[in-house]
This record gives sequence, structure tokens and C-alpha cells, in this order.
Amino acid sequence: MHAIDLPLSAIRKLLDGASVSSLDLAEACIARSQASSDLNVWVSFDPEALRKEARDADRRLAAGERLPLLGIPIALKDNIEAAGMACGAGTASLNGKQPRADAELVARLRAAGAVIAGKVGMHELAFGITTNNAVTGAVRNPWDRTRIPGGSSGGSGAVVGARIVPASIGTDTGGSVRVPAALCGVSGFRPTVGRVPALGIAPISLTRDTAGPLAYTIADCALLDEVMTGAKDGRMKLTLQGLRLGVPRRPFWNDLEPAVEQVAESALDTLRQAGVELVDVDMSALSELNASVSFPVVFFEFVRDMRKYLEARERGVTLEEMIAAVGSPDVRGAVGTLLTGGGIPEDVYESALQARAKMQAVYAQAFESHRIEALVFPTTPRVAALVGEDETVDLNGTQQPTFGTFIRNTDPGSNASLPGATIPLALANNLPVGLALDGPIDSDRRLLAIAEAVQSALAPAPQLTTPN
Repeated sequence: MHAIDLPLSAIRKLLDGASVSSLDLAEACIARSQASSDLNVWVSFDPEALRKEARDADRRLAAGERLPLLGIPIALKDNIEAAGMACGAGTASLNGKQPRADAELVARLRAAGAVIAGKVGMHELAFGITTNNAVTGAVRNPWDRTRIPGGSSGGSGAVVGARIVPASIGTDTGGSVRVPAALCGVSGFRPTVGRVPALGIAPISLTRDTAGPLAYTIADCALLDEVMTGAKDGRMKLTLQGLRLGVPRRPFWNDLEPAVEQVAESALDTLRQAGVELVDVDMSALSELNASVSFPVVFFEFVRDMRKYLEARERGVTLEEMIAAVGSPDVRGAVGTLLTGGGIPEDVYESALQARAKMQAVYAQAFESHRIEALVFPTTPRVAALVGEDETVDLNGTQQPTFGTFIRNTDPGSNASLPGATIPLALANNLPVGLALDGPIDSDRRLLAIAEAVQSALAPAPQLTTPN
């Protein structure tokens, strides 16, 4: 096992004790990138630039400097701006274009000492769940090259799942951090909207988008969250004894792939034995409300927010030109008519915002009336689909929409602005399964503590065998 396979806290100790160097980590990242080139995780990766950053970090370490992430390589999704690296958002009109400055969250990562390893692939414009991108190529799942890594932060999931870097930053609008984390066998966290600065991130929907970390453990995600948000409360620790978690049997546990259901139910059994009080909660009222929020908000805000982003960040392309150049058929189908009569009227958008308020009330009432601190459910209803199953996928013998199937359990919490975590469990059909936890708005640090305690109680998730 190489140091790059270890959690961030363990890497930190090795770096500070000079037992490993940042250059050692960089060389491992480069070697594994070359060995796993068929995964197609990188869209911008310069080994020499990475080595230079790592050597600079080693000089700082040798001089006695100590920072939370000093010397640790971290990857960024291709819609997050970083100086010196192209930021293409997975789309042809921005492909290869370099921003003038770091996104605010990247500036915070650098201030904590992070070595930015490169930019990873994503679903085009973040409008999808497969990361089968016609512009930059399909990113593949490290557990099975014929499978998707999830999306839209598919590269962020695959690059950590393949243990090329110990952490990556993605973005999540309806599940785009948690779905790839789950399908690639790693931990992921979606913060409450607004906690992580959005400046310098190509948007879909500013009231739904948030950047979030993917890493080996929830403790790693908590550290990255602390850096990105400036949280000052440190790490909470809690016991599971007497902790009340809600189990939303309807609709989140409905129609699961049997092997996924078995793994998830086994996790609940372990939590019961650890002293967790599991409370059945009916959240079926969310389904209709969620449908009223999801697409109307995204499509209305995409036109508004992406246009402002392109103008403010001086990306040299108009929204009209961007949409005209979309290469992925599913994304073209989603956004192609937004400027030619297929957009969302303002009154429909206003109704969607009212439905969101009702969703938030449903969640708040559930947390309060059942005295629960979080909801627990399978992150996705089934394991990773095959690459190319872009339109429909089998779920228990029925062909279902691929996008809707994989975001079914993560989208409602996203629309209600809740924080959410996912933890890797055992394998089902030799593929990773994730267990999700959603908490009340702004309960992020408490939810991370709960998720960390849950992860500690469960058996360690399987890891891919990687070369040293």
C-alpha cells in the first residue's frame, strides 16, 4: 500500500514527519494515471506541472510550514476554475480555455496547501448522470470499465475510486457528488447550498448547485468542507447510542435492485446493533412536489445563471453559441430549445419555488415530529449502469429513464437545499453500493459527525487493488 491510499489525516502525519514527500505522492498519482489511462479521468493533467507544485510543497514542509492540506494532491471537476488549467465544463465551446484566476474555493484549497493535481472529466455542462461525454469521451468506472462512474462529477468519483488521488472536488445539483461517490465506492458530501462559495464555478442552477468533496472517508470530507467553507467549529464526535435516524421507506426504499436492498438493509441491522434508533418515516409527499421543482428550476436558472457567468468571467462565448455547440445528444435534447421557445416561463418558475418551500416544510416537519437527526437510505436504487445506457436502464425488469433512476433518491434533498452525505458499503453484484444520509438545512457539521460515526460502525468498504 502506498501513502496515497491512506486517509488525509494519515497522509498529513507522514508528510509532516518526512516519512513521505509530496513528490512521492505526485509520482504515485502520475504512475497510476498512466496505468489507468483507459478510465479517461483527466481532461487537463500535466505531470511536470504537478511535480513542480509537489517540489514547492516539499520545500515548504522542510522549512517547517504546516497546513491542513500542504503537499496533498487534489483533483478538480472541469467546471471549477483554476489558474493555469483549462476549464471546459465538459463542453466544446469552452474546451481548452483557461480562466484568469482561481475559483474562490480553489483559492481556499491552495491557501490550505493543496496541490491541484489536474482537472477531471464530467458530464457535458453537468447536465447528466453517466459522464458519457461526446466531447471529452466517456469516463469509466474503476470497478468495471464497461460501467459508468455516475455523474455529473464522474471523473471526480473515478479518480478517487481508482486511488489516483486521495480526494477530489465535484459539484452537486441533484446528486452529482453523491451518485458518483456511491457508484465508485468512495465517500461524498453535498453541503447546504451557499456554504461553499460559487464564484468561479460554471453553474447550472445557483439555488441548487454546490461544490462538495469526494474522498476515501467522511472524516476526509469533513476536513475538506472545513477548508472550503471556513467552518470554525472543528470536528464533532458523537456516539451512535440513542441516535435517532429516519428510514424513509416511501419513496426512498421502494423498487430497489434486490442486491442493493440486501446490502443497505444489512447496514441498518449493524446500526441497530450499535444503538441507533431507526424510525420509519413516510416521505411519499415529496415525490409530486419534487417533480414540480426539479426541471423548472434548473432550466429557468440555467439560462439566467450561465449567461451571467459567461459574461462576468469573460469566457469569450455567448450562451447561444455554447448551446449550439453542445456535443452530447442527451444534453442537446435537454438544453437545445431553451432559447427557442422551449424555456421555462417565469410563472412556472415561481410556482416551482413555492413547491420548494413546501418540500422544505415536509422535511422540517419530519425531522421535528419524529425527533430524528437525519434520514438514511440507499444513495442509488441500483448499481452502475453500462456505458451507453444513456436513455434507459433496467430496474427490476422494467426499462426506466437512466437519469431519473440514478437521481431518484438524491434529487429531493437537493431541491430542498439539504446537506447530504454518502458512505460506501459492501459490493452488490461486484459493484459498489452507497448509503446516504440527509440532514436539516445548515446541519452540515452535525451531519458530517453523524456520517463519520455511522461509517465507523459499519464494516470497512472494499477497496480496489492498486499498484504501489
